Amino acid sequence: MNTGETAAVILAAGKGTRMNSNLPKALHPVAGRSMVGHVLAALEPLDICRVVVVAGPDMKVLEEAVAPHPTAIQTVQKGTAHAVNSARDALSGTDPETVLILYGDTPLIQTDTLQDMLDQRAAGASIVVLGFRTDDTEGYGRVICDQDGNVNAIVEDRDATAGQKSIDLCNSGVMAVDGNILFPLLDQVGNDNAKNEYYLTDLIELARSKGLRCRLVEADADELMGVDSRLALAEAEAVWQCDRRERALEEGATLIDPDTVWFSYDTVIGRDVTIGPNVVFGPGVTIEDDVEIEAFCHISEASVGRGGHIGPFARLRPGARLDADVHIGNFVEVKNSVLGKGVKANHLTYIGDSDIGAGTNVGAGTITCNYDGYNKHRTVIGKAAFIGSNTAIVAPVRIGDGAIIGAGSTVVRDVPCGALTIGRGEQVDLPDRAEPMRERLAAEKKERAKDKG
Repeated sequence: MNTGETAAVILAAGKGTRMNSNLPKALHPVAGRSMVGHVLAALEPLDICRVVVVAGPDMKVLEEAVAPHPTAIQTVQKGTAHAVNSARDALSGTDPETVLILYGDTPLIQTDTLQDMLDQRAAGASIVVLGFRTDDTEGYGRVICDQDGNVNAIVEDRDATAGQKSIDLCNSGVMAVDGNILFPLLDQVGNDNAKNEYYLTDLIELARSKGLRCRLVEADADELMGVDSRLALAEAEAVWQCDRRERALEEGATLIDPDTVWFSYDTVIGRDVTIGPNVVFGPGVTIEDDVEIEAFCHISEASVGRGGHIGPFARLRPGARLDADVHIGNFVEVKNSVLGKGVKANHLTYIGDSDIGAGTNVGAGTITCNYDGYNKHRTVIGKAAFIGSNTAIVAPVRIGDGAIIGAGSTVVRDVPCGALTIGRGEQVDLPDRAEPMRERLAAEKKERAKDKG
């Protein structure tokens, strides 16, 4: 990777006023991971010696979210240069060759782009600026380059001349700076500008005045999208999902209606997997090869073994672990349970806190009664058992290999291997009583209607 040690400073002190939220802006999620979490993930392959996250006061939840990375508190927000300066003490003792400066609200930034910036540093640039081109330049600083591609200045939008405003090359704010010059240059940054703030972008002119070389790396505008509103958050989610759907298709999955499938940041999908419309993957999902997931399924913190068939309208909750060739059908919910190879539960069933052996069939309407109001209890069902429809299994209980449970049973005790168990109340037949009952009910209904009239 890059030569020399690299540190990183992530600016995340923004309150996100436009988010209209008590949650710090950088903690709002895209694809199930916080925005600052995406930035940290992009840094992981780069062997960063230290990452410092600049937070605002009263952002304990952000400090906890980014731990074990240290945080620096920007007590008063006076601009981006002031924010980076807030990390000075937290970086002491590292003496990095390069300091990457990033933002906690740019969740789509990629490792390869950051590596390109480090490569430019290794080639001799003192400062590397990350820019992008867009037709909608309003609000963005403009990157001023010479004919050789050197960056001479970055001019903030509100300080730009008419000619500078016509430039479509914009500043993302992300920089890679020589660690030996970063803080000496920051000490020289003033606030003589329209907002009376200390701009990080002033580093360019200061560096150029000392004869130092500044270079540019360009990336796609979508990758550098900054999120400062709920609308922008939705736009970032849409971009991320579109990219992930394309990758799933390229890697051998079939998405029947791609625009309706929603992935999480860590979803793992095997080859020859077919995914129907309106399927949602929460965090922590692994789907092995040759699985079919039908429409309207929701899967979170669960795994599905090879050859499985899920749905439609199935829900796999955290802790669901399905071995190969398991069939989970419509309106079946599985939570914190391990299902052995070939288990089938095809209709209207709840399986919670259970271990089910290979080849067992669970009939429609079966419920594992796992909660007594205070504690959760486990159900263990052996191999090749048959659970009849509309069975209630009251945990803790064990059902042995090969057992058969009659439909409509309530199982409250352990069932031996190979047993036929029927646990239902005795049926009572009262001859010739149906018609008198109908007559009585009809008369009562008529009387109630008369009283209302």
